[in-house]
Amino acid sequence: EIHVKEPIEKEVNPRLLPGELLLCEASTVYKFVQEDGSNRGTYGKLVCTNFKISFLDDDSASDDNEPQFKNKIVGENDITLQCVDQIYGVYDEKKKLLTGQLRKYPETLIIYCKDLRVFNFCLRYTKEEEVKRIVSGIVHHSQTPKLLKRLFLFSYASAAPNNTDGRNQTVMFETLEDWRDELERTKGNVKYKAVTTNEGYRVSEKLPLYFVVPICISEESILKYEGRGIPIWCWSCHNGAALLKMSSFPKEQDDSTSQMQKAFLDGIYKTISKPPYELLRMDDLSSSLPSLQDIQTAYTRFKQLFLIDNSTDFWATDVKWFSLLESTNWLEIIRRVLKKAIEVVECLEIQHTNVLLIEESATDLCCVISSLVQVMMDSHSRTKSGFQSLIQKEWVIGGHSFLDRCNHLHKSEKEEAPVFLLLLNCVWQLVQQYPPAFEFTETYLTVLSDSLYVPIFSTFFFNSQHQRDTNKSGESLKIQSGPFRFLTVWDWSVQFDPKALAFLNNPLYAEKPKPDRSQRKTARFKHQRQLSLPLTQAKPSTKRGFFREETDHLIKNILGKRIGKFINSSDEPPNSLREFYDSWHSKPVDYHGLLLPRIDGPEIKVWAQRYLRWIPEAQLHGGGTIATAAKILDLMEEVQSLQVKMDEEHSQAVSGDVHSVPLLRNSARLSSLFPFALLQRQSVKPALPTSTWKDLEDEDDLVKRDDEFVDLSGDML
Repeated sequence: EIHVKEPIEKEVNPRLLPGELLLCEASTVYKFVQEDGSNRGTYGKLVCTNFKISFLDDDSASDDNEPQFKNKIVGENDITLQCVDQIYGVYDEKKKLLTGQLRKYPETLIIYCKDLRVFNFCLRYTKEEEVKRIVSGIVHHSQTPKLLKRLFLFSYASAAPNNTDGRNQTVMFETLEDWRDELERTKGNVKYKAVTTNEGYRVSEKLPLYFVVPICISEESILKYEGRGIPIWCWSCHNGAALLKMSSFPKEQDDSTSQMQKAFLDGIYKTISKPPYELLRMDDLSSSLPSLQDIQTAYTRFKQLFLIDNSTDFWATDVKWFSLLESTNWLEIIRRVLKKAIEVVECLEIQHTNVLLIEESATDLCCVISSLVQVMMDSHSRTKSGFQSLIQKEWVIGGHSFLDRCNHLHKSEKEEAPVFLLLLNCVWQLVQQYPPAFEFTETYLTVLSDSLYVPIFSTFFFNSQHQRDTNKSGESLKIQSGPFRFLTVWDWSVQFDPKALAFLNNPLYAEKPKPDRSQRKTARFKHQRQLSLPLTQAKPSTKRGFFREETDHLIKNILGKRIGKFINSSDEPPNSLREFYDSWHSKPVDYHGLLLPRIDGPEIKVWAQRYLRWIPEAQLHGGGTIATAAKILDLMEEVQSLQVKMDEEHSQAVSGDVHSVPLLRNSARLSSLFPFALLQRQSVKPALPTSTWKDLEDEDDLVKRDDEFVDLSGDML
């Protein structure tokens, strides 16, 4: 069955951005909507540009019924070339991975995206010449290696008008003053200094132009080994203890070189271990955390659980959901990273000890741990501008290899690893455990993860500040004589209008610390069995697991029986760490003070909004956190309108925007994964009569009673 809408009279053309060029197109393409197994589809045109792959149907020509949360750059049926993960062709009902030159062209094209969308395009009714052009074009432009200057980033920068507010209150850390201001803000300027040694990148192309080191470190020391072996300042705690990072020396060296480097390191350690500096604790993250290869392998397995394009596959995997989820090891990696961050926090907060994070380049796991520690300890990093400044400082200017880790140029899969996504997953755990502590929402984190694949912003498309600076010049292009004007992702107005931007701000953000017991209770964890792993049977161990007593108690209370030992329990940590953890969790939460995540097995959850948002079977209509948010936003809208009336009565000018809060009408019919999931996405799934659920329903009926059945879509929620 093919559902064909009457074609509109005028031809639908793609909306092109400045610098965007149409490369190839195909008409009479059917986009399948396969989730209910009926093979229903929509007629339209498939196009490929130097920026995106786009499907255009007659709905694309009108602005009616636009979603409330609309991205102005990437539409619902748009896939940026960098967002394409894998492309499969269907030949005689068999799927085959498409790469390079094709001898035979498929009858159906399946595109798997890095944001976990799945598109099915039927080419059976398309002209043969158009099929060849569109399939070859899509595979070539999205899967083959390319030069950096061929990224759409440069085409857009040379053609787009520069009329946006780039910084948007975010500290970019591109100037010496930015670093000095940060030192002053954290009271670290007594023991640490911002240096200009790397101006002109004469020390290292990997290091930023400006960075901060202990005052006692000389310029000669920094220059000696191109910045290796030098403790670089990340952040200072209120008690004076500091978090530092250092790139280590290559392990394979001849004896004389190794001895010289060891003597150099010993001298550095002695210098920064003397007063006024605190005692120093070193942590080699390459040995205490999973490798980048382990992280990549785990995430590759994990994302396969969500790249689902039909109901049959969903229910087949749902039966063994827990075992599949555990076998990926992704949630365990998140738990280990959070545990490591807690260890660092304990050293800084309780032991008043400086912590030096060591890694080969100090630009991967160092970035993750240092960022998490600052989010946990510094309430400024939990504001939107503070978090964005943190990403700039530790990741963008800090030299994380976004180009290689995201494999934007398709040059080497060996370098690919979702390190930044790992950080966002860890931050999400904190956001969902302590919502009032964060000025931003999980929707903000989700669109930030999506922005990794939008090549109109320079933020996530370079390996270092040096690479960005050296490629700013447009001299190699005839059409461009001056430097490129790159956009920063932090100017969210480029992607969203004010109505949509409201979804990024948390209406329940606690402006002032309120260590109240009632708030502590509301923030406490409520067990949601389907989004977290239960404790499963592991190999017997003579050692006690991390927080073992709490885990056993939790399982006995929630599931009524002991399921087993803690997943992959690590060696027992020092008693001081467990005491620190238990002591903190026994007190009310100060949302503007220290935050520690709960990291027992079932409390590390799947980031539902990001990973399940395109799967209709996993949505709860009228349920989930959106039902609560809708009520709060409606109330805020009412308060705003009353305030306007009061101002008018007093003949005062209205300064605020009345519509700064999105209107969520018919909130009872919204999906639990709103604003990403659309209401028209329906599917066939098991159901029970509503009478079965009457005792479980709240007095405030969020689900309209005109439904005869309630969906049992909780197996993955």
